[in-house]
Amino acid sequence: MKEAYIAVDIGASSGRLMKSNYELDDRITLEEVHRFKNGFSQKDGHDRWEINRLIEEIINGLEKVKQSGIEKCYVGIDTWAVDYCLIDKHGCLKEAPISYRDDRTKGAVQEFTRHYSLEKLYEKTGIQIQPFNTIFQLLAEDQQKLREAHQLLLIPDYIGYVFTGKAVTEKTNASTMQLLNPESKNWDGELLKLVGLREEQLPPLVEAGTVLGTLLQEKFPTRDLPEATFITVATHDTASAVIGTPGCGENWAYISSGTWSLLGIETTLFNVSRQAFFENYTNEWGAHNTIRFLKNIMGMWLIQEVARMQKYQYSYAELAEQAAAAPGFQQFIDVNDPVFLNPDNMIEALQSYCRNTNQKVPETAGELARCIYDNLALCYAVELEKMEGLTGTGEKINKLHIVGGGANNLFLNQLTANAAGIPVEAGPGEATAIGNILMQMIATGIFNNLEEARKVIQKSFDFSIHQPEPFDNQIIEAYKSMIEGAKK
Repeated sequence: MKEAYIAVDIGASSGRLMKSNYELDDRITLEEVHRFKNGFSQKDGHDRWEINRLIEEIINGLEKVKQSGIEKCYVGIDTWAVDYCLIDKHGCLKEAPISYRDDRTKGAVQEFTRHYSLEKLYEKTGIQIQPFNTIFQLLAEDQQKLREAHQLLLIPDYIGYVFTGKAVTEKTNASTMQLLNPESKNWDGELLKLVGLREEQLPPLVEAGTVLGTLLQEKFPTRDLPEATFITVATHDTASAVIGTPGCGENWAYISSGTWSLLGIETTLFNVSRQAFFENYTNEWGAHNTIRFLKNIMGMWLIQEVARMQKYQYSYAELAEQAAAAPGFQQFIDVNDPVFLNPDNMIEALQSYCRNTNQKVPETAGELARCIYDNLALCYAVELEKMEGLTGTGEKINKLHIVGGGANNLFLNQLTANAAGIPVEAGPGEATAIGNILMQMIATGIFNNLEEARKVIQKSFDFSIHQPEPFDNQIIEAYKSMIEGAKK
């Protein structure tokens, strides 16, 4: 029987188990085994993830894997970044982990600057300043709980620990904590001390592609599970998505388009220049000694929340159709404005922003969707231009790969191609799961390196190509002007 590979891929709004095999014609298959919802809820005064339910859903998915006839498999886990679990000396979870969207970090960046320069922090870590970064979460953490914790585990590492009993800290995800030093390739003692964390509380750092251990069947005596070997893949979902991006040869950039839109390039050099700091670009560690030089953009979160506020009256496809029928570029908004991070009502937040900046207020579902998609496309175009300047090579990016769930939005893909003035290749939609699986396959010897693995993506999955159409550059200039004015 062929070796089976299982990707456990959990994002901020949903999770899935995807099954894959390597075929003799140099293709990989991908099949969804189990899908489930994810989200946070208020408990004990904070927005917390239901981590135990996520683990139960993974068990349910693994049972389905066994029921499909698979006795043995490899498993890799990826999730969102920055959030963590505190573990006691008995190896038990102290409390449900707090979401990065919780308001406990409000004011944490300002508090941090009383002790340390943000520019120095950026020079030391290469990571953008975001109030939800782990370093600021730790600053806002209950210090007694932090001192009493035996270990701190990032979300995917905690899940792997539950299934194998082995505790590690995978590097691609660890870099988002803003506590790693690129020069030493290790934890920065000065920053750990500043937030009250001891290095012995952090499990050993490991590279993506490290074998973690085997499933402890005795922990789940009532469940019929396959014999599973867990591999620590690139556990940050963006790192896995970039592995699953079929960029090859050309001077390409990517957008990992989901709840967040992560726009960047793959490189081997850190860029901690003053301009990169000012523009809030980040240098996250990738698999195989690569760097993800990228910009965090609020992404599909805005349309997800609009759909939720409308009680999912329209599907995302229907919202895109209504957006296409609505007049374009009626509003300019800064999609990264903090008011959109976790509002009680996204529709009211969008409308208030437009009202406060003396712009036409979007009212209908189509107008709201068009406002979001127009401004995402404009933001992507402007950030691509900035990124070209920040690299300092003078080379133009000549192709943009959009992967992840947002790759299915043909309307937004075309808007992006038009605004950016370059071809967009959209797909695969399940790039994160694919990258997770490719990392497992590299670890087990099917592929020798990332380049070899990525060539298989082109053979195995479908894509849509969007050539740029004529676009009025005055729209981009008006957008830039409005955004700068709103910031002031």
